[in-house]
Amino acid sequence: MDKDIGNILHSWIEDLFPICRSITGPGVRETLLYFKEILPNLKIHSVPTGTKVFDWTVPKEWIIKDAYIEDEYGKKVVDFKNNNLHVVGYSEPVDRWLDLDSLDKYLHSLEDQPNAIPYITSYYKKNWGFCLTHKQRELLKNGLYHVVIDSELKQGVLNYGELIIKGESDEEVFLSTYICHPSMANNELSGPVVTAGIAQWLNTLTKRKYTYRIIFIPETIGSIVYLSRHIDYLKTHTVAGFVVNCIGDERAYSFMPSRSGDSLSDRAALYALNNYIESFDVYSFLDRGSDERQYCSPGVDLPVCSVMRSKYGTYPEYHTSLDNLEFVTPDGLKGGFFILKEIIKILEINDTYQTTCLCEPQLGRHNLYPAVSTKNSTNEVYNMMNIFAYSDGESDLLELSNTIGVDIITLHKMIIRYEELGLMKKIIKD
Repeated sequence: MDKDIGNILHSWIEDLFPICRSITGPGVRETLLYFKEILPNLKIHSVPTGTKVFDWTVPKEWIIKDAYIEDEYGKKVVDFKNNNLHVVGYSEPVDRWLDLDSLDKYLHSLEDQPNAIPYITSYYKKNWGFCLTHKQRELLKNGLYHVVIDSELKQGVLNYGELIIKGESDEEVFLSTYICHPSMANNELSGPVVTAGIAQWLNTLTKRKYTYRIIFIPETIGSIVYLSRHIDYLKTHTVAGFVVNCIGDERAYSFMPSRSGDSLSDRAALYALNNYIESFDVYSFLDRGSDERQYCSPGVDLPVCSVMRSKYGTYPEYHTSLDNLEFVTPDGLKGGFFILKEIIKILEINDTYQTTCLCEPQLGRHNLYPAVSTKNSTNEVYNMMNIFAYSDGESDLLELSNTIGVDIITLHKMIIRYEELGLMKKIIKD
């Protein structure tokens, strides 16, 4: 699977790209049903409009069927069916004639990106509008325009998907990704498809130390809804967590820490990035902008960080029609999948060990001493002695690897051998 994973993930994006998603509505359900085909155990949940979730209320469901601006000669100059970014998200229904001056205040474009359609929403305040390229806007002539938005705001539900992949422990690794944006490839679809790919890989493992809780939610309101239902359990069972988004382009790798900055998630992510990626950008929690805002908020305090490719808000295509199927590539997605997979592999082996010997063990007696003394064998012995010197029952493998300079995968294999010889014991947490 790994060999072709980039192409597989990109094909999923191609299927999902045309769907008009928002924080509620048919597009979200269609997207979740697509992922349920990939992940049959995915459960789809519904939360009714008006449900109180902390300081928020689940909004009305939004259904959009059509939207366009037509000039007085019957020519459609802006058409939602050509690009679903053309309508402001959550626009209320409209059917009226306006002159250009009156229409102009309902139009959104980007003068500094004249070929891009901006992504604009108005979830919690009644409004309507259209988005278009600045070039399109400049071509509009004085006259009358027929504006139509065939939409509906009604009592309905907010949907999200949840997948629990059981491990040996009730301790959990939490993966959260969002499914609430229309046709944008990196900001929207790269996160869900990479997450789904990781879930498929996790299901192939014959042994998992941790249980994996994976959710597909609308951003912000979805994480708040989910926390309102599961906060107590998450606080007592989550050992690490990641928001998965903007993980499909080829320009960069980026790290967004948790609020504490020193959680197991942070440590595993930084280890993988420092050891397996040539370069990456590090951000502060002050630069947050996705669901880590909710998961790391005071009183919630989950150990959640994020590893991305180009971070949201930092690339010019962000929240525009330029965030398309060409911007997100199979190689970019493959890289995003790889780094998240490596982080999880690190978490799975990151235990704490303690030497069972007082003083150094006699390596020769346990057939650990090299038969021939060379420069490499000297280093091998030196690493072994360092492992025994620092395996104090307090330092986990991440800390040990960083201290003695042995790759954590190699380190784990060495310690497992010492454990089999009775020279090491794993510390079981209470």
